[in-house]
Amino acid sequence: MNELETDYLIIGTGAVGLAFADTLIDEDPDCHITFVDKHAKPGGHWNDAYGFVALHQPSATYGVNSQEFASEQIDSHGPNKDLHSLASGTEVLAYFETVMNMRLLPTGRVAYHPLSEYRGKTNTGEARVVSILSGEESCLRVRRKTVDATFYQTSVPSTHRRSFTADDSVAVIPPGELPHLWRNPDRLPQHYVVLGAGKTAMDAVIWMIQSGVDPDKISWVRPRESWLFNREHVQPGEEFFEAVMDLQIAMLEAAEQAADSTELMRILGGQDYYLRIDPDVEPQMFHYAIISRGEIDILRQVRNIIRNGHVTDITRGLLHFEDSDFPVPGNSLFIDCTASAVPFAVRNEQGPIFQGDTIVLQPLLVPLVVLSAAVSAFLEANLDDDEARNAVAAPAPLTDSPATFAYAQMMNMMNRGIWSQHPDIMSFLARSRLDLTAGTIVRLMAKESPKLAKLQQFREAIERCMPALIKLGMDSKAVHEAA
Repeated sequence: MNELETDYLIIGTGAVGLAFADTLIDEDPDCHITFVDKHAKPGGHWNDAYGFVALHQPSATYGVNSQEFASEQIDSHGPNKDLHSLASGTEVLAYFETVMNMRLLPTGRVAYHPLSEYRGKTNTGEARVVSILSGEESCLRVRRKTVDATFYQTSVPSTHRRSFTADDSVAVIPPGELPHLWRNPDRLPQHYVVLGAGKTAMDAVIWMIQSGVDPDKISWVRPRESWLFNREHVQPGEEFFEAVMDLQIAMLEAAEQAADSTELMRILGGQDYYLRIDPDVEPQMFHYAIISRGEIDILRQVRNIIRNGHVTDITRGLLHFEDSDFPVPGNSLFIDCTASAVPFAVRNEQGPIFQGDTIVLQPLLVPLVVLSAAVSAFLEANLDDDEARNAVAAPAPLTDSPATFAYAQMMNMMNRGIWSQHPDIMSFLARSRLDLTAGTIVRLMAKESPKLAKLQQFREAIERCMPALIKLGMDSKAVHEAA
């Protein structure tokens, strides 16, 4: 049995684990880090994602602090035109491999164990690490802390278990197989049925239409409609600063008008800060997906929408729901997009981030998980104890619906407010490429830009409206915890 040692054992080399390590390696120049991950390459669930997947947030605010994406620019064409580019899944994987091989490993203070699994602790407190291929076991003495970067348990179509059954006579595929249909040109389906209403399903529909599929040959099972971030209002940089602040101001002002969290989101949707595919159907879901108006226009081309709830079974020519059946063409191809990015059970399992000899990486600003991980690393390196760290790092909830939306927004605002009282944290955010506004504000201040008038409007709205947002947030917190 191999015997190893390290200061920090990070379980998972997805975006969250890498963002934490990238910041920690700079903030604590004496520490040693060891990664353990089941995948053969860095990138977590991106290794398993469908081929046409892409970021839905700007590349400029994703990844790690120390490294930009090679393709960071403003898109000149397509449904994302005039907005910051969105890295493809291939680009994301290449980016994370570069972070590991060209940034972290060359420090000499990072060890990486791919295709390996963390199996808990031995009786003497050492970490058990087992090679998946060889079965060889290593004991790892962790001098400081174990960092759990797997809290989100991200699920993708190629790895999740279906919640429905299907007869052997029907073809059900994950979206990742769509680009390979060209291999059997004589067996192409005459109709497509997309199962699921989340961002994966939206990606699949957009890809099919842009690839030439007639929208009338697509049926789309959408059990719930979703609110979606309008990408125009989550853009980094000086050019978009006012649009970003407009959303924050509007949210605060809407809190004074809204009777509950659902109405808060409805008000913001009416002002186009949040978008929906069908303007005539009230959304019951919100999973923090980001979309452009151009993408919405493409999605609205599909008119065969099935709203009978969740599919329980599929037989040839028939979709079975809990209380009804729905006919579809007999030679349909079914695309399973029902994987939930974050399992619902995880949403209610939050606790402190800093837990003695363990750090459980969780969102501090929803949905900015990589920024949250980077901030957590900064706090670990620069604050004296867990009590001080947890006092400025309250986990924000992964809420699911408009009815709980205000809870997450309240926590985001409260964490930002706490950080604003700590110059060292604000200095870190100002130099962080992952933060949407802090660095932009510093640059605008240096120029004495008139755009800073929006910042003053935001501060006034905080003072005036924050009590209303807290009330809505606490009400929706009760809803979230009862779910």
